[in-house]
Amino acid sequence: MAGFVVVMIIVGIFASMGAGMYMYSQYQTNYITAVAGDTITVGPVEYVITFEGTHNGSEEIRPENTFVMIGITAKNISDEKTLLTGGQFYIVDERDQKHKAVFGEGEFSSKDLFIEWLEPNKPIEITTQFDIPFGEEVQYKIIVRPQKEQSTVDTAVVCITNC
Repeated sequence: MAGFVVVMIIVGIFASMGAGMYMYSQYQTNYITAVAGDTITVGPVEYVITFEGTHNGSEEIRPENTFVMIGITAKNISDEKTLLTGGQFYIVDERDQKHKAVFGEGEFSSKDLFIEWLEPNKPIEITTQFDIPFGEEVQYKIIVRPQKEQSTVDTAVVCITNC
């Protein structure tokens, strides 16, 4: 009888470990790598990210360093509208430091990204920029994260310079 109890405890331990590993694997981030100009899909949105160059801002908004501008073509491939915000995009420098997007709210371009609702199958073209110490020889990557409501574990990493 005692042997049966020990076996059941061991079976229970292995079953709980198996369930834990399964749940862990379901929520592990899936990194999708690409280079500028490639189409990538994160959740219900297809993206094409391009390097648009650098600039020094406007009279009202000046960078501490240099603004690095990216172009974003986004297309909702689901049947319901979904949200797109500048907070989904980060730039990673040569030291693997993440920098958030700077929102010009129309200050730099009529295409500045702040908050956009994406209608199904209607692509939009927008831009956003990052205030970083830019180097011509440095490799920069853009991280595209999904909105929480998009229920995906996908995250894209797009190389935009010196790939």
